[in-house]
Amino acid sequence: MVKDCIFCNLKLEPNQRIILSNEYCMFLQLEQSEIKGSQLEGAGLIVPIKHRETAFDLTREEWDATYTLLKEVKKYLDEKYQPQGYNLGWNCGEVGGQHIFHAHFHILPRYSDEALAGKGIRYMFKGKENVRNKEL
Repeated sequence: MVKDCIFCNLKLEPNQRIILSNEYCMFLQLEQSEIKGSQLEGAGLIVPIKHRETAFDLTREEWDATYTLLKEVKKYLDEKYQPQGYNLGWNCGEVGGQHIFHAHFHILPRYSDEALAGKGIRYMFKGKENVRNKEL
């Protein structure tokens, strides 16, 4: 457990709730995910209970538990929010977009009325704004 980690010490983020859990991980949502029609309606994270910096640090048991919980989370989200699709993902390392260095698996429900409906995670990487600087 890391003292100032919001996933090790859930009380550090009072708007965060445990929705589902098992022996190795938990599904967390912020209050904002409850707002109907919001960009992140229904979104949440599967987080290992033990502090692991990235997905690469998970044990086999934690991977298996994440998979098991993901199936339960999908059922919960399908019933509560009725999304038409999902994006799933891990950000690993600072350059990979990780801002909280406790592994967390993003579960992002997608809806047909979104401006970017039909655009997957590769959409931002393939955009003209993401051209690599070859001089580095």
